[in-house]
Amino acid sequence: MSRSQAHWSDRTAARPRRRRGSMADRVYDALKEDIFEFRLIPGDKFSETDVANRLGASRTPVREALYRLQREGYVEVLFRSGWLVKPFDFEQVEELYDLRITLERAAMHKICRLPEPPAILAQLNAIWHPDHPSERAVGSTVRALDESFHCGLVAAAGNREMTAIHREITERLRVIRRLDFTRPDRIDATYREHGEILKALADNNPGEAAEKLTAHIRNSQSAVREITMERIREAAGQTPGLPGTHQVIEDAETRDVGSRS
Repeated sequence: MSRSQAHWSDRTAARPRRRRGSMADRVYDALKEDIFEFRLIPGDKFSETDVANRLGASRTPVREALYRLQREGYVEVLFRSGWLVKPFDFEQVEELYDLRITLERAAMHKICRLPEPPAILAQLNAIWHPDHPSERAVGSTVRALDESFHCGLVAAAGNREMTAIHREITERLRVIRRLDFTRPDRIDATYREHGEILKALADNNPGEAAEKLTAHIRNSQSAVREITMERIREAAGQTPGLPGTHQVIEDAETRDVGSRS
């Protein structure tokens, strides 16, 4: 077992197993959770045998789960040397955020041109304007509500192709966007900024709604990038010498400097 494989085994040993669905589904869920929680970090290498031994599974469901993760862009197969957790492509992430903003800004204008306000606006107002702060959602619930907020607004614009493309982008960004709700200040900001977007829509002001939405997404993007780098550094500090990880950090920091210049 390599050093990175040993460190991965240590990091994942404490994760509880969930028994549901097929063995391939269980392996898929376990590995995806390890990636999402940075127990498997960008640059980690491992073999199908490592996964099979740790999860008590045969090679067939392990391989099925890994190819599913490969199709989703989380891992890649290495010729005769196992599997690799794909490094974050921060340039691609920025491009996806740009496309997401373009679609959501267009949705703001389309919603304001509808003959009647869509019913979802009343539902979203009830969620994002709770009567008391104690009624706010937390953790995975607020993550799901945030995704529903953005996907719901795009769907309300009435363009099915736009909605389908936006959902695909949402899926591809989920692995890092979920980090935005790990800090209380970001949850507070999400409630406040969603409220501002909804007010602009209620006032039938598409320009203001689009500007508020753009600022909201850019704020989230910046926070997610910062938290992602913190998580990678923490994981790299726990696993010194892990191949590929330090290059991920260096590449991201180089792009960060360039984007601010």
